[in-house]
Amino acid sequence: MQNRINNLSDSLKVGVIGYSGDIGKPPVSDIAEICTELGKELGKRYTVFTGGRDGVMELVCKGAREVGGITIGVLPWEGDDANEHNSFVIKTGLDFQMRSFILVKSVDVVVSVGGEIGTAVEILAAYANRKPVILLRGTGGWTDRIAQVLIHGEYLDNRKLARVYQARSVQEVIDIIEAM
Repeated sequence: MQNRINNLSDSLKVGVIGYSGDIGKPPVSDIAEICTELGKELGKRYTVFTGGRDGVMELVCKGAREVGGITIGVLPWEGDDANEHNSFVIKTGLDFQMRSFILVKSVDVVVSVGGEIGTAVEILAAYANRKPVILLRGTGGWTDRIAQVLIHGEYLDNRKLARVYQARSVQEVIDIIEAM
């Protein structure tokens, strides 16, 4: 157990954000395979943080745990809706937006997969906190929409607080993280 804790503190911390919802229904079911693959590849290398609930979060955690990875779920409210694939759960007692800031502040880089308005808030929060963001393009939602407003294809504003990368595959996500 001590070795796992040492690995946790030494490991790069990658936050994954995206759609919540039933994993058996669109839009989550449409990207289920890529989410599980992303979880596996991240779980082999890094500590994975998510919002700890359903949807993209559940699938990424499932993939990470299948390869022995460590997953941290940062949950809103009392955390009663945590998915079963979290290694550890943090019950923040906060609403969704405030929980998102804790998630963003806890990681080194954020990977965005699809997502609705909560994901957009998390992308902006990551950028405002100088955390690099990787958009996994082709997954829909705000991940694809926000790419259209990037300055020089890399920044959300002229201050250039953090780079916003665009990947088109799980392997590109890993390559970008490794290059950091």
